[in-house]
Amino acid sequence: MKILSAEQVAEADAYTIAHEPVKSIDLMERAARACFDWIIKRYDKTKEFKIFSGVGNNGGDGLVIARLLSEKGYKVHVFVISFSDKASPDFTTNLQRFKKLNPAAHTTLTTEKAEIDTDWGDVVIVDAIFGSGLNRRSGGIAADVISLINQSGAEVISIDVPSGLFVQDNQQNNSAGIVKATFTLSLELPKLAFMFSENRDCVGDWCLIPIGLDQGFIEGQDSNKHYTGVIEVRSLIKSRGAFSHKGTFGHALLAGGSKGMIGAAILMAKGCLRSGVGLVTTVVPRCGYSIVQEAVPETLCENLNEVNILSGSLNTTGYDALAIGPGIGTHRRTALWLKTLLKSLKIPLVLDADAINILSLNSELLELIPKDSILTPHPGEFDRLAGKSSTGYERMERQAEFAAKYGVFIVLKGRHTTIATPSGDLHFNSSGNAGMATGGSGDILTGLIAGLLAQGYDSLQACTIAVFIHGRAGDLQAEQRSEQALVAGDIIDGIGQAFLEIERDE
Repeated sequence: MKILSAEQVAEADAYTIAHEPVKSIDLMERAARACFDWIIKRYDKTKEFKIFSGVGNNGGDGLVIARLLSEKGYKVHVFVISFSDKASPDFTTNLQRFKKLNPAAHTTLTTEKAEIDTDWGDVVIVDAIFGSGLNRRSGGIAADVISLINQSGAEVISIDVPSGLFVQDNQQNNSAGIVKATFTLSLELPKLAFMFSENRDCVGDWCLIPIGLDQGFIEGQDSNKHYTGVIEVRSLIKSRGAFSHKGTFGHALLAGGSKGMIGAAILMAKGCLRSGVGLVTTVVPRCGYSIVQEAVPETLCENLNEVNILSGSLNTTGYDALAIGPGIGTHRRTALWLKTLLKSLKIPLVLDADAINILSLNSELLELIPKDSILTPHPGEFDRLAGKSSTGYERMERQAEFAAKYGVFIVLKGRHTTIATPSGDLHFNSSGNAGMATGGSGDILTGLIAGLLAQGYDSLQACTIAVFIHGRAGDLQAEQRSEQALVAGDIIDGIGQAFLEIERDE
């Protein structure tokens, strides 16, 4: 699914109106009714609604929702925020429709009348002041009202975007002038701003509300940003032939662990095995050899010469993919071992955890990374590698620049794990939850990616499938165990169920 700019979304609206064809006011009705359907599934008629509408088309959406709620028997009051004397025609029409139905439940607020009685009790606020086209900070009466909404303590439903939020870059915005929504109902497509942690308090929980915009037009838009869901992942997964054997599905080589960190190698191996790969060989220091053999009998196991760290000669011939990093530490001899490997590799490579930390400490190694390799840092590791960022948006820009500069894929782990490609594309993941912020979770993802690479998936396919399956496995396990109690081993247990969901078209 593409993530479009505000201008492109407006063009999609206009194209749909012209080519469906549908009148603009009827498209507004359709969008608002979809939001109304979501609302009445969540709230019964004991709830009172306060609708805050601007004078543009987003305000028109709010007025349609107010009318539909009134017709359904909900108690509703509309506040029109008259921040401009240039109201849209569809807003004006819907205001007249609402006033005809419910003339007493309407208040207009202007710069001369900014006071609102906020002694509302238990109400739900619908925020429809500004839409996705906003390109300057909120001010005047709108900012006053936004402040009152944020102080109300009520649940807030924002239509399309929280009022005051820019749909892309909010680095120069004023967070005090943005509605802090409980829920955001994003019309048709996700907004880029929803992907960043700095906007979480404003966006709240968000969901997509399809409104029937022309899909052919959307697909034809130029965008390097994408949102990955189950449909996209299902289209990538290959079927397994009835006469396949373990040699059909590749052989992955994993290198991880050091004294006290052998568990990282074990989790990586278990994640890799769940990918569908045919064979896995796990390389650890001598101190971890018997531990891995006992903990993961399905993996072949080798040890290098050193007792406590990875160092020495590693033969990569005969393998289809290699993953390095979880638990290896940053010892000088391990860094030298990694440098030697990077100079000679001929197979796809995944670098994670301490392998990335070694790169950060030895930046001259960056030029040795084979093209189309995959790096899987968390934000702290990436900041050490590419420079500190103050916002998620800034970090995304650094991520894209780094991927292009070195010809690699960067999997930046987080709530919406982001894959940056060497060509400049960015793919944001839809699955996963906060319970996965636990030690070992990333080691499993590294193994999953390596296992998919070994099966012949290209770097982007392997990243996309692994990131989604990893997140969905965490979601399924959190439903059973809670986010609070989730541990990395639970994610491994959920991988099979995550694949089943996709195979069964659930």
